[in-house]
Amino acid sequence: MKKQKSQYTCSSCGYISLRWLGKCPECNNWNSFVEEIVEKESSKHTAAPKSTQPYSLKNIEASSSNRTKTGISEFDRVLGGGLMPGSVTLLGGDPGIGKSTLVLQVAANLTSKVLYVSGEESGEQIKLRANRLHVKSEELLFLPETELHTILSVIKQESPFLVIIDSIQTIYDANMENSPGSLSQLRETTSRLMEETKKHGFATIIIGHITKEGTLAGPKILEHIVDTVIMFEGETSHAYRILRAQKNRFGSTNEIGVFEMHDSGLREVTNPSELFIGERKTNISGSVISASIEGTRPLLIEVQALVTPSHFGNPQRVSNGIDYRRLSILLAVIEKRNNNRLSAANVFLNITGGVRIEEPAIDLPVCCAIISNLLDKPIDPSMVIIGEVGLGGEIRSVSFPEKRILEAEKMGFRKIIMPAQSVKALNYKGSMKLIGVEYLNEAADMCLL
Repeated sequence: MKKQKSQYTCSSCGYISLRWLGKCPECNNWNSFVEEIVEKESSKHTAAPKSTQPYSLKNIEASSSNRTKTGISEFDRVLGGGLMPGSVTLLGGDPGIGKSTLVLQVAANLTSKVLYVSGEESGEQIKLRANRLHVKSEELLFLPETELHTILSVIKQESPFLVIIDSIQTIYDANMENSPGSLSQLRETTSRLMEETKKHGFATIIIGHITKEGTLAGPKILEHIVDTVIMFEGETSHAYRILRAQKNRFGSTNEIGVFEMHDSGLREVTNPSELFIGERKTNISGSVISASIEGTRPLLIEVQALVTPSHFGNPQRVSNGIDYRRLSILLAVIEKRNNNRLSAANVFLNITGGVRIEEPAIDLPVCCAIISNLLDKPIDPSMVIIGEVGLGGEIRSVSFPEKRILEAEKMGFRKIIMPAQSVKALNYKGSMKLIGVEYLNEAADMCLL
């Protein structure tokens, strides 16, 4: 019997090797290689090229009015305005966070035909969830199938507006010898679904599993194939969920939608700022309000810091909501430029509500919260703080300062500490008091009571 040929593919970056390697030479991850059976070359790759001609780009008609609203405004916001015909969206998140609930609610709101393909749950399970969510759409079709060609034939027969695949790890191509969920199957099935979606003009939402590190299972090429990648963030033990776009060919990235999980499904949170700062206590040190920009949306968040003496050799540095390395840099700046000793102290930092902030405008409020708790002096509760902190202790300008100011003013705040350069560039006529600062020590002196 002839032995089948195998190759080894890195599950992190897609690097291919003819032999197993302990460490990937491309991404340097350990034990990431997975064995795959090499498929025989198909005749479709040797077919004669078609006779096609290029045409002028100006003759192509494209309009945002082609989008279809799903009836869930937070989901539409993340997509860029609604579902685009001919688009493939990859939806990921932790088990039990609400992926299947969200797509079922989307399907229930659409008046066009929807095909729900499930390889994990039976019709009875989907029906029980639909009853809990009060889904009564007559245009929702259910297909318990995992074989790709059977799914594509049903799609061709029914001509739905939206196809939901739950999940892509269970779908397989019978012409391939690799098992369902393998890297080869993931690439092939996703590529075929993408090809059919573009050809026939329907929309597709694919649910994908994630790894224990929190990334989408399969190589990065899976994310490169699809048009949009959306991730559900949040703890399953908490009610709040954040939907974030990591890639979007039809809209802006880093846009977020905020939901709250209830017995009857996911509910939209139309005013996230009120949610994230609603339980704030004003008489404690180490708490500060900042204004962040997520996509096109201004968002008020609470930054909390706790500084305690370390009685052991190495002090702890724990951050929740911002990058740990960024926190380490800011601690060094505080100690060097503001003369606050932190090398022998434990520092714990938290962004309330489970939101994660990547932008540099969070630097100054983080520093002020740490200094406030270190000195045990509360920060003025009527104040919002924004600004990027440089290694020299200088405060650098931030993007979209006016949006941040207007959001803070709407929520009842009266003062804002911000970079002096941003204040000079503004033509603001509102009631907020703008306090421009150039260095970290100035901001620390002005915000403390």
